[in-house]
Amino acid sequence: MKIHHILSGAVLFPLLLNAQTSRPRARDIGLVPGVFTPGALNGITDVPGVTVGQFTVIEGDSIRTGVTAILPHAGNIYKEKVPAAVVIGNGFGKLVGYTQIHELGEIETPILLTCTLCVWKAADAMVSWLLAKPDMQEVRSINAVVGETNDRGVNDIRARPIKPEHVVRALESASAGPVEEGSVGAGTGTRAFRWKGGIGTSSRKLPASLGGYTVGVLVQSNFGGMLTMNGAPVGRELGGYPFQRETEAAERGQGSIMIVVATDAPLNPRTLERLGTRALLGLARTGGNMDNGSGDYVISFSTARSVRRSGSDTAVAVQDIPNEPMSQLFQAVAEATEEAIYNSILRATTVKGYKGMTLNALPLDSIMPILKKHNAVRLKNPSPRR
Repeated sequence: MKIHHILSGAVLFPLLLNAQTSRPRARDIGLVPGVFTPGALNGITDVPGVTVGQFTVIEGDSIRTGVTAILPHAGNIYKEKVPAAVVIGNGFGKLVGYTQIHELGEIETPILLTCTLCVWKAADAMVSWLLAKPDMQEVRSINAVVGETNDRGVNDIRARPIKPEHVVRALESASAGPVEEGSVGAGTGTRAFRWKGGIGTSSRKLPASLGGYTVGVLVQSNFGGMLTMNGAPVGRELGGYPFQRETEAAERGQGSIMIVVATDAPLNPRTLERLGTRALLGLARTGGNMDNGSGDYVISFSTARSVRRSGSDTAVAVQDIPNEPMSQLFQAVAEATEEAIYNSILRATTVKGYKGMTLNALPLDSIMPILKKHNAVRLKNPSPRR
């Protein structure tokens, strides 16, 4: 997956990229949540048709933000809508396009993630990009889907630095390859559990005996709680957790997280809502607490051609998975969400920005003894469920 960056007045960016490359994913250190096996890329782009593009904006010493775009398929999404659902863990956020998804059960645009005060600029830019396409000449209404988290710590969020060209570059660079993680795109300026957060992704491929479907997850992590990794109380042992002192009121509102779930299982909006609810289990396993100031949203969609909506007036027959086989999909999405969050933090690099604020990367040398003490890491993956 291509990722584009804009940089102004800084010479450290190549070093940042090198550091990003050297940071591990969860499985690189033996952190293996769950029982199901990831797809080939262990990312949301393992789901057939899904592509991801990102644009990172780093300007001077105060702008640290970006855009992440998720496209459900390579065709015209407005004319081939995908069934979808939104689940709200805690609604302190700005999810543009939610009500139409809730009402109609479908998504008709790519999904964008960005910073809080840039949501409307990103939505406007994407609408302009879509309306300019040659097969969109007669469109009079479009429901842009844009989520956010607040990167006000290292980013001068009041500058609202996202520009139309940033959005276009993210959309047009989308590919089906590996997804860059950590301090990139919409995760450039985010934090999680008091350390640097960011973009993370993971997937699960069910065995043929359980349907053979793929579930992929991408997160933009920027939330609080006590970091727990495969059951190990990392946050507690490192002293990084909320409510340690009564004077810590400012630390209690560390929101938020956007979770995007894709699957090739032919699901209707009701079952996609059920699937999205189980993604919050993955969030809980990492120690997230969905506090009052946190915007915790799950957007889930199916890429299966058999359930796409063309806008035709003619009734069509669609596949519909019964309730019983949903259990393995629930397990898969919880596992993939948990691992995507770990990847977002492990891959993130230290970032310094607005007014000298620094978000430190999770210290790998410090967490490994904790993980080993609590038997949270293993040298090789468990046998997959077959």
